Amino acid sequence: MRVLITGASGYVGGVVAEHLVRAGHEVVALARSDRARERVEALGAKAVTGSLRDLDVLRGAAAAAEAVVHTAVDYTDPEMGDIERAALAALLDGLNEGGRFVYTSTGLVYPDRQGATVDEDHPVAPETSPQPYKVLGERQVLGAGHVAGTVIRAALVYGRGGSGLLQGLIGAGKQNGMVPYIGDGANEWSSVHVDDLAALYVAVLEHGGPGAVVNAASAERTPMRRIAEAAAALTGAQAVSLTLEQGTAAMGPLAATLTRSSPLDASRARRVYGWSPAGPGLIEELTTGSYAGS
Repeated sequence: MRVLITGASGYVGGVVAEHLVRAGHEVVALARSDRARERVEALGAKAVTGSLRDLDVLRGAAAAAEAVVHTAVDYTDPEMGDIERAALAALLDGLNEGGRFVYTSTGLVYPDRQGATVDEDHPVAPETSPQPYKVLGERQVLGAGHVAGTVIRAALVYGRGGSGLLQGLIGAGKQNGMVPYIGDGANEWSSVHVDDLAALYVAVLEHGGPGAVVNAASAERTPMRRIAEAAAALTGAQAVSLTLEQGTAAMGPLAATLTRSSPLDASRARRVYGWSPAGPGLIEELTTGSYAGS
């Protein structure tokens, strides 16, 4: 299958591209710089020069593909919602009738369930989501009637030394000698190893059935305090409890996100796509795996 992927020079997208190439697919990757081109070509993909702002490039590359995988995102860019909306429109416009489109979303689209497990049928709305434009992006893809659109809502992604959140916690330990969590840190998060997540993308593309919304998470649920303690142990730092007010002053909106607990039920991915996550657990990976030498 000829697959166009955005974000292949990044963390999740790079691993997804690697898995697609390994599975025998012809992968074409958007690359906005020489460095990105070198990165995606090293993975075995063919590079197409352009960014999410280059709508004609997106439209043409999608028209030449049988499937599109969209993983590109920059959560720090305040314009990302507008950029993505236009990029998705171009990609969907270019993709031919019957093509497949896999959209990368996040478990953060769900409202805070305070520890109650959530499945894909739970309603989401931009008004109650920490990532409102991801809800809108999901709707944009699922509403395109000429393609089979699938949304993957990923839990906290980890592995291969990546993840912005985990790197941020480890960085705090190195710089400040402390790794923060909010309150008692008992709120539990779901997580998924990046290689297991990439395997789900391959399974979705190769399934051949109609699109769906699927959660991507292992069975493990980890308290935020335990994550902070593991990150602290890597750097000889101390895990420190902050009040929400202290956390907001130090970390901004991220503090409120760290108090959330909406563990994901990923049984649909297992049932429909035969997905079976097998990677090491989050704490194991933090303490003895890819993060241990960071």
